[in-house]
Amino acid sequence: MEFLGISGVEWIGYAAMATVLISFLMKSVNKLRIVNSFGCLLFVFYGILLNPLSMPIIITNTAIFCINLYFLIQKKP
Repeated sequence: MEFLGISGVEWIGYAAMATVLISFLMKSVNKLRIVNSFGCLLFVFYGILLNPLSMPIIITNTAIFCINLYFLIQKKP
């Protein structure tokens, strides 16, 4: 499936990139971590959909997601 000459998989990559970039505009660190985590999950999904699989994208973004999750849980009373 293509839209504007760009494949669906590439659109997921662009959405992931935009989400991660937008996360750095957040003033609250918690909001940054939440939005960034969503972008990381999109990147993991993107890495899985690439042919061949892109392990550097999957590993890096899974690690960042886990770090974000750790600190988000740590902040809870």
